[in-house]
Amino acid sequence: MKIRGFCFGLLVSIIMVAGDAQARGPYGSVRVGNWTGGAYTNDKDGSFSHCAAVAPYQSGINFLVSVSADFNWTLGFNHANWQLTPGQAFSIALTFDGQPAINVQGTPLDARFVVVPMPANSSLIAQFRKAKVMTACTQSQLFQFNLTQTGQLMPSLANCVAEAKKNGVTHAGEFAVAMPKPASAKPVAATTPEPGSPKSAKPITQSGTGFVISSNGHVVTNQHVVAGCVGDIQGNLSGEAPVKLRLVSSDETNDLALLQAPSPFKEVATIRDKAIKTGDSVIAIGYPFHGLLTSDFTVTAGIVSSLSGLLNDTRFLQISAAVQPGNSGGPLLDSGGEVVGVVAAKLNALKFVKATGTIPENINFAIKTGALRDFLDNSVVSYQIADAKSDQKTADIARNARTFTLLISCTANDQAVSSKGN
Repeated sequence: MKIRGFCFGLLVSIIMVAGDAQARGPYGSVRVGNWTGGAYTNDKDGSFSHCAAVAPYQSGINFLVSVSADFNWTLGFNHANWQLTPGQAFSIALTFDGQPAINVQGTPLDARFVVVPMPANSSLIAQFRKAKVMTACTQSQLFQFNLTQTGQLMPSLANCVAEAKKNGVTHAGEFAVAMPKPASAKPVAATTPEPGSPKSAKPITQSGTGFVISSNGHVVTNQHVVAGCVGDIQGNLSGEAPVKLRLVSSDETNDLALLQAPSPFKEVATIRDKAIKTGDSVIAIGYPFHGLLTSDFTVTAGIVSSLSGLLNDTRFLQISAAVQPGNSGGPLLDSGGEVVGVVAAKLNALKFVKATGTIPENINFAIKTGALRDFLDNSVVSYQIADAKSDQKTADIARNARTFTLLISCTANDQAVSSKGN
């Protein structure tokens, strides 16, 4: 999702979780993705008290992670529209990557700010650090938080505490700890150089796939399909003239992007409401290696191999339907022709071989419709859902998909494309 601007005033006026004294800071800095913070001192005596970082979310919530000088961890949530009763504790159910909920107690420190202590040596800290997504349910409200950066954030805050206790805050610098980049799945957006262009910072043609998701001309694709585009983004529906698409919103964390055409399309894809299961048949539609292979879209069939992706990432499905560069952003359809995912990546075989010594075979990933629907809801885009339909022939599914699946292409900077690992 697009993250709203950061309010430094929240950090400066944050209430210390260890007591009622106001905290002064930040001293130094912790910058990890959208998280920003640093070290803080007790306003009464000037002693170091804690390190904290906060990230703003489009829902209006500011999400805080704090660790005290005694290495006690606390989560905090702030919303300008909340009307809480200070000191009146209430239960919050936290869920990490779809695992069973953990019930914790939240305590409002004022009308808009609530804290949740994380008990030492509890599984809560470990799950928070490793999870990709956290949901918080309280008082009939449900909030979702992306946690893909907490694996680096928590060591950075711990380093902040250690450095501040050792050296004080007077000469504090950057506390963030650099993390090694793990081998990961490789995005499958095609990047075909223009004929005769040298391998430098020259414009190239980059392409992928997208599909129509609303009656207002909205098109979904992967964020990495349109990342680095420096010219117009074109959408080509089979048999029709290309149209210019504008970028409406993007979510780099979940690799989703929303585009919009100047006028509606005739047909719209439908999202399956019922959850997909391991072993269910799926069909991937897309434009792999466009211009090098066929100019038409391709159809590949397979099954859902697993309900989680790389490193047990529950936002993804693992599928056996073969995908190639250019399939990114295309619809993954069930045996009734309903959307059950967005094709996103294939396992990077070279990195996997170097890491394990084994050649992977046909390991591909698609973004689940849960993440897609959250993204569309946050973008205020209506979409169609339906129960699973009866099985259709693959040829019939492909014929119907032709009416809402587009080739997405743009001119991009060669260096920007290379940074994505294509």
